Amino acid sequence: MTSLPSTTWRMLAQRTASKELPHGLDAVWDAAVGIGSRFVPRRGKFLREAQLVLDMDKAFACKSDNVLRSQAEDFRALFRCGKPKRPQVLEAFALVREVAFRQLGQKPFLVQVAGALAIESGCIAEMATGEGKTLTATMPAAIFGWRGRGCHVITVNDYLAKRDAQWMDKVYRFCGMRVAYIDQEMDPHGRRNAYLADITYCTNKEVAADFLRDRLSLGRLRGLDEALLAKIVEGSGAGTDRLVQRGLQYAIIDEADSVLIDEAVTPLIIAGAAPNPEQADAFRQAVDLGKQLTEKTHYRVSEKYREVELTNDGKEKLREMGAALGGLWAGTRRREELVIQALTAQEHYRLDKQYVIQEGKIVIVDEFTGRLMPDREWRDGLHQAVQAKENVEVLSPKETYARVSFQRFFRLYRQLSGMTGTAAEAVPEFWQIYHLPVVVIPTNRPCIRKMHPDRVFATAKAKWRAILGEIRACHEAGRPVLVGTRSVQSSEALSGMLTAEGLEHQVLNAVRHAEEAQVVAGAGGPGRITVATNMAGRGTDIRLGSGVADRGGLHVIATERHEAGRVDRQLFGRCARQGDPGSSVAFVCLDDELVRRHAQHSATALRARFGEAADEISSPLTRHLFNTAQRRAQNQALRQRKGVLRTDDWLDEYLGFAGAER
Repeated sequence: MTSLPSTTWRMLAQRTASKELPHGLDAVWDAAVGIGSRFVPRRGKFLREAQLVLDMDKAFACKSDNVLRSQAEDFRALFRCGKPKRPQVLEAFALVREVAFRQLGQKPFLVQVAGALAIESGCIAEMATGEGKTLTATMPAAIFGWRGRGCHVITVNDYLAKRDAQWMDKVYRFCGMRVAYIDQEMDPHGRRNAYLADITYCTNKEVAADFLRDRLSLGRLRGLDEALLAKIVEGSGAGTDRLVQRGLQYAIIDEADSVLIDEAVTPLIIAGAAPNPEQADAFRQAVDLGKQLTEKTHYRVSEKYREVELTNDGKEKLREMGAALGGLWAGTRRREELVIQALTAQEHYRLDKQYVIQEGKIVIVDEFTGRLMPDREWRDGLHQAVQAKENVEVLSPKETYARVSFQRFFRLYRQLSGMTGTAAEAVPEFWQIYHLPVVVIPTNRPCIRKMHPDRVFATAKAKWRAILGEIRACHEAGRPVLVGTRSVQSSEALSGMLTAEGLEHQVLNAVRHAEEAQVVAGAGGPGRITVATNMAGRGTDIRLGSGVADRGGLHVIATERHEAGRVDRQLFGRCARQGDPGSSVAFVCLDDELVRRHAQHSATALRARFGEAADEISSPLTRHLFNTAQRRAQNQALRQRKGVLRTDDWLDEYLGFAGAER
């Protein structure tokens, strides 16, 4: 297999790529192509090409700024008019590398150039945390920008989009290009100008939402031909003048695992108000009725799937209660749907975990990043059920105008690529959904992180006691500690424990996020204690303070294993960057949500064996329990993401919302 060139595998990928996920024998063939593509020696090729780029260093270093600008203009004309040969691409990389050094004082290392070449070739480049992915992206972004069709560099939040655009602006302007960024507050005119730039930095939510709004502006028009004809016939009335995007050509996705995988569970929806006071009252009544039902007798709870199912006794009791209320409660299906959502909110959704309350409103907390999502709502009445449960104003469900899954949206780009610190665990999914191969780029300096095995405890009480002891020991030794939690609730609880112990610390979570970058950047100071949810500073460097390296560097503690192993690895990757020392460890217990949901029977058996043991119960058997639970959680999440994409395909086929993108 290794003898086949990359172009052959690219041809096979294009042949197997389709609008819908493959089924049956097609799926088997597609999976086989994906497995075969892993044996293509891409990393060696990109490293060799990167060395050729570095070999041009002296040739470009002796050129004046005017000569470099003139050469950049020549490249712009070359890339816009045709497909350059590979040596010319490498020469263009060398030019951008020299420009970055002159404008920013930073010259990309060999591995950064290799990562950039992987991105330019349409791959996902796995580059360890702290390896300089922001600078890496400038080289392929410049190549795509020179082609004149627009390049979107997609980040995970507005802060990073603005920061990176402003930081790299000097490089792009020197190369004859205009850079812009999109933020939530921009009006349509500002967005249109930003998308007309050669390179546009934006978030996945903003670029997908603008795509949906453009689709709504076009109405029933499908494809370029119909749009042009309508423009000629109807003029501005055709909706084409209201478009803000100019097409989906090139996309470079930062934190690709977060954007393409973690965010893919929930589709993006454009919705509008649909006032219905009676419906809002019904959600309050549903919560009251749910409180009169008893678990196991009237309903069953599935921790694994976060679902609630009514028993026959529950349905009968609900029928009796509904008969007394009348109205919509007389209908069996609607009655049961409302109460099931109320029970789901009661059993599976917790304040300061899945959501917080701000200014009297329910605000969702992203499970993977720990960030607030003020513009998101749960679907099918669940959001209203949570509002009723927390006794805040219950707003009527919104009417859906348009929706698209992130998987479907990003598959519309002519060329998609990305970079992240954690892609290896998701190699099959990147291929199955996006036909993107993953290239693992080596670190610039050897990683000397000490990865300690998980420390397992029988109870949460014993686990937190051990965590406090670990934090105190590091603090007294002058080592900084970064503690990662899975929820706002856990971070606040740990903060209370640290305060009681007299340990000064800083907390970073969805509620206290205003100074995120500053808090994370300072987390490497001597003896510093930082408690953070999973958003712990993706995109921000943690630099070690004076003397910290001699004491062992930053120590990272995970207070639970996440359902996606990639998120654990991202957290551990906050330490031991660029050859610095550091260490990491996870503290877990049999009460953790991961094993309760995905290895319930095994966890129950071990709980019965160890009881309320206060000492550590770590062993190959107990650690295996958590590995098994995590693997099951990842497989379940993949099935859910595929389900979202198939739903999108079904809606497109039967409702005809979005025509083919050409």
